Amino acid sequence: MRLTVLGGGGFRVPLVYRALLEDAPVLGRDGAPVELVLHDTDPARLKVVLSVLERVAAARPGPAPVSFRAAVDLDDALRGADFVFSAIRVGGTDGRVGDERAPLAEGVLGQETVGAGGVLYGLRTVPVATAIAERVAALAPEAWVINFTNPAGTVTEAMSRVLGDRVIGICDSPVGLCRRAARALGADPDRAMYDYVGLNHLGWLRRLVVDGRDRLPELLADDEALASFEEGRLFGAGFLRVLGALPNEYLHYYYFRREALAAVRASATTRGEFLRDQQEAFFSAAAERPDQAYELWERTRLEREETYLAEARAASGSWERDASDLEGGGYDRVAMALMRAIRNDERTTLVLNVRNRSAVPFLDADAVVETVCTVGAGGAVPLAAGPVREDQAGLMLSLKAVERATIEAATTGSRAAAVRALALHPLVDSAAAAARILDRSRP
Repeated sequence: MRLTVLGGGGFRVPLVYRALLEDAPVLGRDGAPVELVLHDTDPARLKVVLSVLERVAAARPGPAPVSFRAAVDLDDALRGADFVFSAIRVGGTDGRVGDERAPLAEGVLGQETVGAGGVLYGLRTVPVATAIAERVAALAPEAWVINFTNPAGTVTEAMSRVLGDRVIGICDSPVGLCRRAARALGADPDRAMYDYVGLNHLGWLRRLVVDGRDRLPELLADDEALASFEEGRLFGAGFLRVLGALPNEYLHYYYFRREALAAVRASATTRGEFLRDQQEAFFSAAAERPDQAYELWERTRLEREETYLAEARAASGSWERDASDLEGGGYDRVAMALMRAIRNDERTTLVLNVRNRSAVPFLDADAVVETVCTVGAGGAVPLAAGPVREDQAGLMLSLKAVERATIEAATTGSRAAAVRALALHPLVDSAAAAARILDRSRP
């Protein structure tokens, strides 16, 4: 079984390798070898990540059940792949800094995947992701592509126009929300059933069923339980009862846009600038001391997790993240569960980004949604969402229009479509500002 990671020099790749080591006996099937192939356009970062993986493998008793190698050429990386993880960052962390700073200069929220920053990132990323999809279709047509690349909903939909249902987007935010909510009720997260619907970074947990009973109303009525986990603190018990649902953490930027913008503008650095400086320091130190690469990576990873969504937490009352949220094993665990389900027809239920089919009644069949899916050897099939509240549907329709205008602009070069994507976004309050943001983002 061969897994190829595009963006193999990415900081979170060791999380994937650690999870793959645990699941190798299941994924390998009857002792078949499991191979991890890493491809990246930055050879220096890739070399550092390989040194981290070497330390991870060396720390295990006996031979590691997963071999790994680097592939300089994209086509070499794709040939023979059973699964392809797309985890690229077009433009690197400098690109992210620009995506965040251009909107802030116009008094508009700057964030990697939400608002104008997400549109700018999508404009730059969609053409590259589409080209990758075309190479996968040509060289590994039986492979399943698991998309981590942000903005995940936009990129997954663009890739699906080439690969159809063989591309599936994943995100750890819905998984974290569902598990935290179950633990707040004292329930086993693995035994609960979840009703979650939306788009990537724009979704709601609407039911949480334990032993056949929906316990979400009970959770929403309990101030102490709500205060025990991240989303409860972010949104506040009173507002969550107004909503009657638990929103994805990224909806904080929509429901508390003034406070979020003020917190971002008050910060000395944007999140992108923090990560750029942090990762430059890590990769430089690890290149000089490869024997300490894993320890340096783990220390940097913990700092990264501790500061995740710091500006949102600052806007709603700062607090330290829970220990369970600092493990950093969210999206990698979802990816492994998805791979197991497909490879072994191990039927399971996961929240994924997939083509809608008929799950959400007011969106067309090809619109990528983030919702509960059943997964098996044939891939992921979204469950019927049923009626969606007007406020939720309105945001979903607005953001889907933004995503599709972004794809149009990225694939055709249309300035009009790019301005439309920015101007229609609920977090951009001026068409004139939208045009200036686009101009600021281009050399």
